[in-house]
Amino acid sequence: MSADPTSDVPPVNPPGPLPTSTLLAAFPGPAIRLDSAHAVAAANAAADELLSAGGRWLADIQGWLATCSVAPGLRSLPVELPRGVMIVEWAATPLPDGEILLLGRDATLERQLRQTLIESRRRYKDLVEVSSDFAWETGSDGRFVFVTPKGALGYTPDALIGRNPKDLAVTEWGDLPLPFDSRRPVDQAELWLKRVDDLPACFVVSAVPLFGPQGDWVGARGVCRETTEQVLRSAELARVRNREKMLAHIVHTLRDQLDAQQALRVAAVETARALGADGCRIYRATETGTLRPAADFAAEIPEELLSDLSRPVLEEIAAGEDAQELTLGANRLLAARTEHRQAVNGAVVVWRGDDSDPWDEEDRMLLSGVADHIGIAHAHLAYQERLRRLSERDGLTGLFNRRTFFERLEEVLGRSDSGPSALLYVDLDNFKAVNDLHGHQQGDAVLMAIGGLLTNGVRPGDLPGRLGGDEFVLWLGRTDEAQAVAVAERLLAGMAALRHLSAGPDKPLGLSIGIAVHRVGRETVQELTDRADSAMYDAKKRGKGHYAVAPAPRGESSPVAEASL
Repeated sequence: MSADPTSDVPPVNPPGPLPTSTLLAAFPGPAIRLDSAHAVAAANAAADELLSAGGRWLADIQGWLATCSVAPGLRSLPVELPRGVMIVEWAATPLPDGEILLLGRDATLERQLRQTLIESRRRYKDLVEVSSDFAWETGSDGRFVFVTPKGALGYTPDALIGRNPKDLAVTEWGDLPLPFDSRRPVDQAELWLKRVDDLPACFVVSAVPLFGPQGDWVGARGVCRETTEQVLRSAELARVRNREKMLAHIVHTLRDQLDAQQALRVAAVETARALGADGCRIYRATETGTLRPAADFAAEIPEELLSDLSRPVLEEIAAGEDAQELTLGANRLLAARTEHRQAVNGAVVVWRGDDSDPWDEEDRMLLSGVADHIGIAHAHLAYQERLRRLSERDGLTGLFNRRTFFERLEEVLGRSDSGPSALLYVDLDNFKAVNDLHGHQQGDAVLMAIGGLLTNGVRPGDLPGRLGGDEFVLWLGRTDEAQAVAVAERLLAGMAALRHLSAGPDKPLGLSIGIAVHRVGRETVQELTDRADSAMYDAKKRGKGHYAVAPAPRGESSPVAEASL
């Protein structure tokens, strides 16, 4: 029998548990053994440092263990050390005989990182909320999966989650990508969306696409900032600047024209162009207050438009304070009154066909601005006409003065088609006696009455004038000798109505008239006037209240007619 080969090998016993003191010393962090009364029985060097710092942390541990079950678990507590506060996470393990082993781990950095992360998220959330009106995220189906808690566009977050953002777009986008489903980053893109009340709102959108691990698109994330008020303000500012630019052009055009009447014609052209109108008509108020056309611009003025505007509708326009929109026949009208120093002096009317765009507020404001300046142009034109009347007319009788009469006569007789005409040279009889006996006031009344007598019944184009004192002239165009004599007889007969202004029965008012018939190319204006003046003296020599016809110019034969009343 052979011997057992293993009989000489001593038996191997399994190692027993390490002593607690060894375990405490080997633990990399603070380690403490508490007895059954939860007092410190042993501690390693790291734990001794914490214990030497004092503080409430050990009492908090003891209180925690006293209220815990057999397996207390984990507990984190701050420990104040000279180098700062240290966050220690303690794990409690029960030992035999009611003792407890505490093993600690420095969790300061982890806690700081967690707190920093929390603060960073809070900071990011605050920044997003203050820098945008709402933040959002869409999923792979393009629908909202997240909207900031305050909602957007008047909707609550719940009303937007799961909704397709294209439903909120103002215009029909079709297949065009929106920032909500973009596959590339979007920076400061402008987008119009509908509010819950269907009113449009403008947003500036920034977004980034989201991709999965395989590179597939899984959604987008971004922020929206509303700019509706700024966009509308910018648009209004642009409209105002454009209106001011067009108005300034019209105003400069009016000012650059020295002739006020020509300025009105140019203003009609520029106003129609600035407003995109088919035509423009400018009206002026007459002395009686009625409105009459002063300038037009149109390729063709509809007949019904002219007939309608000749009715009381113009007075209605003049009575309105703002530009008014009217519909007459097949035309859309926009009209505004013109005024100067709070007195209505005309109107401006523009029109478009009824198939064109309606007038808007911008059009009304522009026409009102134009009307203000045309009102000034009307006043300027009236002032020019007044100056012209003062320079051309006799201030007492309203007849052409001596200078203007002969200028006009030179112009008329210089035309090749002037034809035969006649000049009547008129002198008052016994006028000096009126001034001597009754004074200049009645003398002025006589002169004004003679002015009315000369202008009453004359044809358009005839020229009545006062040469000065009690001498008058009347040029009759396209008139032969017989017609001139008929006019002279009418004037002599008309004096019967003025006899009551005479100085007395022995010195009755009367006229002495010299008639000179002019034929083209035979004599100058001065020669014609001299012949008429000479004929007037011939009539006076034969007794007051007569007329006489001057002999024909040299080289012509014509009898001299004489008559009296």
